[in-house]
Amino acid sequence: MNQERKALSSKKMVTAVWMLGIIVLWELGAFVIEQTKRSPENVLPHLYQIIQSVFSSDLVSSSQTALQIVLSNAGITLLRAGVGFMIGTAIGFLLALLMNMFLTVEKTVFPYLMMIQMIPILGMAPIILAITKDIDKSRIVIAAILTFYPVATNTLAGFKAVEKEKHELMYSIAATKYQIYSKLLIPSCMPYFFTGLKISAPMAITASILVDTLQGGGGLGCMLSQSLKHAMSIYVFWQIVFISAIIGMLSYYFMTVVEKMLSPYKRVKRVKR
Repeated sequence: MNQERKALSSKKMVTAVWMLGIIVLWELGAFVIEQTKRSPENVLPHLYQIIQSVFSSDLVSSSQTALQIVLSNAGITLLRAGVGFMIGTAIGFLLALLMNMFLTVEKTVFPYLMMIQMIPILGMAPIILAITKDIDKSRIVIAAILTFYPVATNTLAGFKAVEKEKHELMYSIAATKYQIYSKLLIPSCMPYFFTGLKISAPMAITASILVDTLQGGGGLGCMLSQSLKHAMSIYVFWQIVFISAIIGMLSYYFMTVVEKMLSPYKRVKRVKR
């Protein structure tokens, strides 16, 4: 009985119930729209129609199927988001380190970090484009900006969370500042650092897609905008929606896998079990 209750309340079961509920609601909505004599393909297609479009060999452009268009542009978006994510991660970690080492830097920089995050992505895009004067660079910069704030704030919180007793222990053995950071503070802040990465990875991808809708040069957002204007099959739009969601979730789980591989505290927990 207890095993059955555990199985029913497990994360997998809860996720399965939510997914089933979404599928049922989606199909009910598509069915209602179908009864209004409007073409569901142009409003809300059935899920099986979207799946069929994935495997369809019909060309929606001069030389590509819907899936080929989506995958080729997904590569462009992921490259920009990935470069911006890595730059933002490096800047965020370095900034957190400087803010923890120097109180003046924290008091000076932190308010500006808050202000930058208050600016909407779509409002930030024209400003960055005017500064960089390059579409691709502006997308990378925006992805980096949205990445470094969660990384910086979470890493700084990790530095601040180290107990006073541990600091005193390091001072009692005459540890240098380098040793304090390399042996105590940086390893201790890793859970917080990876929390920032898990937050920022999907954000970098979302930002790249949103900015693509405003500017040309390819990418998922650009194709999303064109498909909504019926410049190509509407199934391109729905494929982009689902693939974007999948990429966002996979980026989160990828950061989780990297954390388990690189973090000593995760390995210790597995040994204890």
